[in-house]
Amino acid sequence: SDPMNAESDSPGANDNGSGMAGVIEAARVLSKYRFPGSIAFVGLSGEEQGLNGGAILAQHAIGAGWNIDAVINNDMIGNVTGVNGVTNNTTARVFSEGTRYVETESEAQQRRSQGGEVDSASRNIARYVDEMADRYIPNLDMMMIYRLDRFGRGGHHRPFNEAGFPAVRIMETNENYAQQHQDIRIEDGIAYGDTIEHVNFAYAAKLTALNAVVLAGMAKAPAPPANVKISGAVRPSTTLSWTKVPGAAAYRVHWRLTTSPTWDYSRGVGDADTFTLENVVIDNYFFGVSSVAADGSQSPVVFPGPAGSFD
Repeated sequence: SDPMNAESDSPGANDNGSGMAGVIEAARVLSKYRFPGSIAFVGLSGEEQGLNGGAILAQHAIGAGWNIDAVINNDMIGNVTGVNGVTNNTTARVFSEGTRYVETESEAQQRRSQGGEVDSASRNIARYVDEMADRYIPNLDMMMIYRLDRFGRGGHHRPFNEAGFPAVRIMETNENYAQQHQDIRIEDGIAYGDTIEHVNFAYAAKLTALNAVVLAGMAKAPAPPANVKISGAVRPSTTLSWTKVPGAAAYRVHWRLTTSPTWDYSRGVGDADTFTLENVVIDNYFFGVSSVAADGSQSPVVFPGPAGSFD
């Protein structure tokens, strides 16, 4: 079917009525609370015509000087049965870019020397989403997909990445292409159309809850640490330093094996702006720092240098 066809009956119950409904419901729930950080609930149009809504808002954010720590794009959160015949309501995907779209050549040279190919701010937002799912959403495992979006495809988070903002896409694991961008019809015995009977409301509610806890967690926590730096070449220990941020009562340093997808080790270091991990060799791990509020709310982890910066 032609997504530019404005005349034929081509509903979008799952793509992307489910995502928009999730945004509205998250707004209804979270509007009952107050947070130190701001949350904007936005519906964007013109995706199929060239990601127009996202591009317009991203440029507006730049012009207005918005300080955006994360964009969470919800696009198709209601389908549990894939075109491959798999039915599964216990997993969801989060897509994130590995290296920053706006990376300069000098920053790329630093990244190639020090690492950071899998530690952009967007990738660490994805890790934050995974952690919040494990902590708060029963029976939901996140698949962190190391790709900007599905193969050769795009979504409204991409214009924000291209503008330099951290942004990820949350969506169902199992897609059914007969129920996307389709005029309603039966062809060769296959029923086409993105209609409401294909939306699993319990699953959509689960992913909406995930959005709510991610947004609340980030809005409640201090901003991620700024100017995170690292040193320790040809030394037995690793030193991290950072600039303190408003609202942080303490900081936590994190490290993981270079092959691990998640931050597996961490240590609280109090209200410091530098810390040395004794006898932890810089060559063998990746490192990061997070901000912690007095109530324990924690920011996403920041990888050192421009590769992982949220600034």
